[in-house]
Amino acid sequence: MTDLRLSAEDAADLEIISACLQDAVTQVRDLVFLPHARRFAMVVNRFRWEGEGKARGHTHERVRSGLHFENVTRAKAKRIAQNHPEGVLNLLAIRFDELDAPSGIVTLTFSGGGEIRLEVEALDAHLSDLGLVWETPNLPEHDLK
Repeated sequence: MTDLRLSAEDAADLEIISACLQDAVTQVRDLVFLPHARRFAMVVNRFRWEGEGKARGHTHERVRSGLHFENVTRAKAKRIAQNHPEGVLNLLAIRFDELDAPSGIVTLTFSGGGEIRLEVEALDAHLSDLGLVWETPNLPEHDLK
């Protein structure tokens, strides 16, 4: 399987990146906003959903991946303990709400109610696998109640 490399310049593109990153896990220390560079970046352990359903027994895979957003003018976190860098976050979804085209708000939603909101002048997101892949016996599950 090849490394994933995706870019997003509109909400539909970002939905694809969001689907690829569903159930990615990261630590608070792996999130950074660089205001002078106008960039928000994060490194995650991405569950390789695209590999599911292939005959490999009962193992699954995760891969280290990087995601960054350009043109970020402001970043705001809600219900994320930034004073606990070892805190684990489980990414559920990413969405883009256009305000005054092409500007808008990117919202990263984490389990437990955590959220990061990025104000962007224009959507410019990039996801890249970083090459380190490992097997895991754990398949992410969601309580649908």
